[in-house]
This record gives sequence, C-alpha cells and structure tokens, in this order.
Amino acid sequence: MTSTADSTSGPRVAVVIVAAGSGTRLGADVPKAFVTLAGQSLLERSLHAVRGMRHAADPVVVVPADRMDEARRLGFEIFGRLIDVLPGGGTRQRSVQEGLSLLDDGTEVILVHDAARALTPSALFDRVVEAVVEGGHGIVPGLPVSDTIKRVGGDGEVHETVDRSQLAAVQTPQGFPAAQLLAAYAAAETEETDDAGLVAAAGHAVTVIPGDAHAFKITTPWDLRRAEELLAGASLPRVGFGTDTHGFDASAELWVAGLYWPGEPGLAGHSDGDVVAHAIVDALLSAAGLGDIGTIFGTGDPRLAGAHGSVFLEETRRLVEEAGFRIGNVSVQLVGNRPRFSTRRREAEDTLASVLGAPVTVSATTTDGLGFTGRGEGLAAFATALVVPGR
Repeated sequence: MTSTADSTSGPRVAVVIVAAGSGTRLGADVPKAFVTLAGQSLLERSLHAVRGMRHAADPVVVVPADRMDEARRLGFEIFGRLIDVLPGGGTRQRSVQEGLSLLDDGTEVILVHDAARALTPSALFDRVVEAVVEGGHGIVPGLPVSDTIKRVGGDGEVHETVDRSQLAAVQTPQGFPAAQLLAAYAAAETEETDDAGLVAAAGHAVTVIPGDAHAFKITTPWDLRRAEELLAGASLPRVGFGTDTHGFDASAELWVAGLYWPGEPGLAGHSDGDVVAHAIVDALLSAAGLGDIGTIFGTGDPRLAGAHGSVFLEETRRLVEEAGFRIGNVSVQLVGNRPRFSTRRREAEDTLASVLGAPVTVSATTTDGLGFTGRGEGLAAFATALVVPGR
C-alpha cells in the first residue's frame, strides 16, 4: 500500500473499511454497503468520514468481488487518488485479514470500521486514533446499555438480570497499535465477533471510550429508516468558522481575496499565502464537517507550491457539494494595515463569489497599531460560512 499520510504531523494511520457483507437482513437487492441512504451509499458515507479526519489516513476497502470497480471509482472521487480495494473473505474476520495484508510496515495505528455504521462522524475516528496513541493499546468506542438485560435459557426462562452498569454496546471504528492487531490476527485460532475480541484474546488491553449515537449499525430496514429520519432532521443550515495568518515576505507577490496587489509585499507560505481565501476554505470545511485546510491541503504536497487561492476554493467547493451541501454565503474580515482594501472590495467579492457560486462579503479593519498586524508584520483573516444541505 502506498501511503499519503504525513508522518511528520502524526502517526501513520490506516483504516480498513469492511464492506463485503451481503445485507440479507436489510432485504436489499444489492450488498449492504452499496445500499443508498439519502442519495449516497453506506460505503460512500463511510469514505467521506475517513476523508474528513484531522489525522491523515490511508483507506483500505474490502468489498464483494463484483463491486471492486465501483468501490475504486468512489474512492477516487472522494480522495482524488486511487485507493486500495480488494475482495472480501467468507467471514468478517477473514475480510479484515485480507485488508490487513495490504498494509505496509510503516503503519502505526490501524482502525477497523464497518461500512454499515455509515453515519459515524469523522471526529470519532480522530478520538480513537488519539486514544490509541495516548494509551498504547486497543481502543473501542461504546455507549452505555440503557435497557434492562436478562440472561435467558433456550426455553425462554429468565435465569438472571445482568448488571448493565458493567456493559457497553461497542461500535466502530475500533483502533489498535498496528503491531498488536497484526499479531492478534496472525495468532487467531477462533472466530471472534469483533477485532477487540481477537486482540484481548491475544493478551492485550482494550479500553472503551465514549462512542457516538450516530455510529449505530444499519442492519435491518428499521435501521435504514432511522438513518433516513436522522438525516432528514439534519437538514438545517450549518455554520463554520475559519481563520488564517501569514507574515509579510517582501520577495513574494501579494495575493489577497483572489486578487493580485502590485507594488505590495507578499505573504510567506507554501502557496500564495492568500489569508482571505484560506480562511474561507477553513470555514467551509468546518461547516460541512470535512476537517480543516491542513488536513485536506497538506503543505507537503508539491502541487500546491505557489498555488493561488482559487485552487483551494474550487476544490473546497467540490468537496462541500460532494458531501451533500451547497454554499449559502460567506463573510470574511481582513485584519491589517495594508493593502488599502476598500478600493477593490467589490472586485474581490465578485471574484470570490464567482468561484464559490454564492454571495461573499469582505470587510477590512486595522488593530490601532496593536499586535503583529498593527505593527505591519503580516495579515490575518477571519471567515464565517453558511452551508445548506442539498446539492
């Protein structure tokens, strides 16, 4: 597997997405991971969740053999590159083992996620990664069991009431140090219902952290209806906030709000340093729940060296719309002593609006000589974005 994770900013993370189930209990005429939920398949939604992680992660997808081409297409559309896809085995455990076989030696943390938990937020993936790194052992998200649990016999007779304070309903993604999970699978002699069971059987600790109510498993038609109702209830507009800061660099050209400002010192940065464009990107990604600019546009990408703000804005618009949103409007405030922005405000707003396909307002202010912007050392920008569900 070829990794795209930036090892300088965190652990090398891989996510094995198990999507090879038949979905018999769901009653669909396609494999469960390819069942459509509000316009997107369960697999597609799971891939978006991985794409939205703050920690860069390499996905490996295990699907039915006759769905490999479709999974590759989805992966390319979401990640902008080919991802690893392979056919599943006869059981979930065998499918995960197939996925693990593609990981390279540099992988440090492995998450295993069921595509059927299609509404799992990206934030839960990140929390699992962080807990694995901090604890050095397996991490499983889970929720307290609220129902009274009875242990019953084959004839239906109640034998005892189980103490639910000691129970948790576990979810995915389940995360592990790579060496522990790989060793547990290599030594496995029995089938376990989840990866944590294998790791625990191998003698390693596994800890439960708080899960998320949205990470429930879609198994039956009732589960699918529940997911549809949740998405319908999430049809309200969403707001995101973003900020960016760059110091002046006299050797560079100044690009701000998508415009070139001749005769002004430029801004330092891997790209053109357009603080207004970058703040907008962060605000839009935040509103759509897709992560942040550092996650999506890494500074290690040579293709972005010197890239103008429009490149970032165009790609961000595409990601936001792919995630099922449209941009409502954006508001930005530029902070600094120069350039004199008011003379080109309307030009800047029109330029940004044409890229985003939505109204953009830009204001500018100074800080009365206070701080680095007041001393003329650089510029800052703060943006708020509104996105609305529905393409």
